[in-house]
Formats: sequence, C-alpha cells, structure tokens
Amino acid sequence: MAREGRTTKATAPRDRADRLRETRNLKMARSAHAYVRGSTVKFYEWLEASPSSVPEGPPVWICGDCHLGNLGPLADRKGRVAVQIRDLDQTVIGNPAHDLIRLGLSLASAARGSDLPGVTTAHILEHLMVGYETALAGDFDAEGESALRPDSVRGLLDRSVRRRWSHLAAERLDTVEPVVPLGKNFWALTTEERQALRGLFDEEAVHALLTMLQSRDSSDPVTLVDAAYWMKGCSSLGRLRFAAMVRIGEGKSSILSLVDLKEGVTAAAPRALDISMPRDNAVRVVTGAKALSPNLGQRMLAVRLLDKPVIMRELMPQDLKLETGALTPQKATTLAAYLAAVVGKAHGRQMTHQQREQWLAELSRARSTSLDAPSWLWSCVVDLLGIHERAYLEHCRAFALSRAA
Repeated sequence: MAREGRTTKATAPRDRADRLRETRNLKMARSAHAYVRGSTVKFYEWLEASPSSVPEGPPVWICGDCHLGNLGPLADRKGRVAVQIRDLDQTVIGNPAHDLIRLGLSLASAARGSDLPGVTTAHILEHLMVGYETALAGDFDAEGESALRPDSVRGLLDRSVRRRWSHLAAERLDTVEPVVPLGKNFWALTTEERQALRGLFDEEAVHALLTMLQSRDSSDPVTLVDAAYWMKGCSSLGRLRFAAMVRIGEGKSSILSLVDLKEGVTAAAPRALDISMPRDNAVRVVTGAKALSPNLGQRMLAVRLLDKPVIMRELMPQDLKLETGALTPQKATTLAAYLAAVVGKAHGRQMTHQQREQWLAELSRARSTSLDAPSWLWSCVVDLLGIHERAYLEHCRAFALSRAA
C-alpha cells in the first residue's frame, strides 16, 4: 500500500482512545441537538424509566437510532438515489414506536436549537404522524413521496444525483490522489491491522460485492491501494473503524473505490421478546439494512476482521447526510412529515396488511382535541427534551472542567 514517504502528522495507535474520547465529548458539547444525536444508550435508559406508556407495535426491523442525521439520500448498487435510513448500527427487531419517539425528539431538539416557539413542537409531532400514517396506508409511492418532499430535500437530491467520484474524494479525503492521507481524521494502522486488511480484500465474498456494484465486470481484480484507521466522531470510540482505498480493474479502465469498515457492536435499542435475530452484530446490521434501507443493504457485507464482526460497505458519491440548518416553523413541520413517511415506508414494507391496519388503529387512539398526535408521543418527547437538556448542561460543565484541569 502506498504509505512510505508520507510525513503527515497523525495520531498513533496507542493514542487513539484518548483522542476519540476527547473528540466525542467536544462534539456532544457543541449543542443540545448534537448531544441528543450522540446519546443513544442514555435515550433508551431514560425511555425505560419514563412514566409514559408506549404501545407495542408489530415487531419489525427498526432503525433504533432514528435521528435527523441518520436519514438522507442513498444510492443503490446501480446509482439510483432515494432518501432512506443511513445508519443501522442500532437496528433490531423491535417496537416501531421507538423510532417515532427518537425522530420526534430529534426534530423537537432541532426546533429548539433554531429558537422556534414551543407550539412548533406540537405541530412537528402532528405532521410527523401525518407523514408516518400516510406511508403506512400505502400512499407514499413515487407520486406521494414527491408531493411531501420539502424544498430542502429536493435540493439535496438534485445535488446527490450530480455527484461523482471526484466529489466524494475531495469531501472525504481532501484529495483526488489514490491515497488515504494521514492527518486529522485518518490515522496510522498497526502492522496487524494492515495485514488483516490485505487478507480481507483477497476474500471471494468481498470481491463479489465490489465488482457487483454499478455493472462492473465480475472478473475485474480488486486491489487494496491504501488504508487507515478512520476517526468518525462518536461512532469510532472503542471499536474498529477503517477507510480503505481499492482499485477495481486494471490499467486506464480501472476505477478507485472508497470502502468503509466498521465494527458491529451490541445494540442499545431493546429487541422484541421471543423473536429470533442474528447473534453476530455485523450480520444483524446488514440484515436490518436490507429490510429498512434496500439501497444501502444491497451494498453491505458482514465480514470478520481481527476476529471481530465488521460491516463493510462501499461509499457512493451520491450518499449525503441531511443537514437542516436554521429551521422555520414551516420547514420544521414539512420536514417532519416527509422524514416520518420515509420511516413509515421502511416499517410498513415489513408488515402484513392486517398488521398495518392494527398499527394504524393503535396510533389513532389516545389523542385529544388540542393535539392531533398520540398523547404518549407528546409526553415522551417533552419529558426527554427536558432530561436531555439537563444532561447536556451537565456534560458541558464536566467537559469544561476536564479541559481546564
């Protein structure tokens, strides 16, 4: 791999844990919304302790960490783009209500971060339910999706379909050269890690995955060009995370590809009782992705690396994260309806017609004349907003004191 001769300063393997911990704390201290996004384990601990009674929906694969940043445009293996769930680390067969609460909390937190009036939170949850129920009822086909699509998402999709390899390389690597440059986000590998990655890309299943995408020739050789440990905020702490540059094909007709490898860890989201689910955490993530986000699932593979379960996926130029920026009341409510419909479609495709009807009936209960959303959803989101705000301030205080020490 092309690594010799490079002098860029980067974090050494022995210093990873400290750097990752500091980066995570800093990222979560930037805003209450960032704290919500980075506190999945605490979310479920607080939800379990909540006095609100959450109904049990049909057991389906759920995202488990359904916040704003985990939805966005994703390309399928032929380059076709759709907005789906982007991150399935926490996916389990569980209660679909948990995804609604997590998404509602994320939207409400973003609204508070945009200094929107409190009544906007109520309107967000009402529109969230409209979008989700529309999708469950089967009214979120191509025409229905277009009708609900906010201008911000429309612009993001337009940008997504125009992106090419050079955009991905410049964005992720800050270079279009065939290297993974060591520095702030990419760190040196150990000898053991380098050898393990070389062996991984010689495996038949890996070769089949990478040559299957975008109508590549199955006989094309796959060669590992370069690789590094990848520091990606909260998700890297305590686990394997690598970026690998591979060349597919030979000579002038060959193409470069960037592959993300992430260790699968135990999900914090509670699973449904008496339901069989893969024990291997990488297999669990890939299985959940195929059910919830087909565009992503068909590009993923569960592998073993350094005797640990790892999820492999090729990064596509069209894959983008949804960034909301400053919200207005109208932007917040239209975004809530659209994203909830994306989640509702992912849930609904796994349910039978009878299950969808029963779940819709359950969701229509426990509503008041002043709020057209289930009372349990309102109570959970409001309670969790308060809990997260306090925890966020405590985190900022502790982090500031540790930096000053």
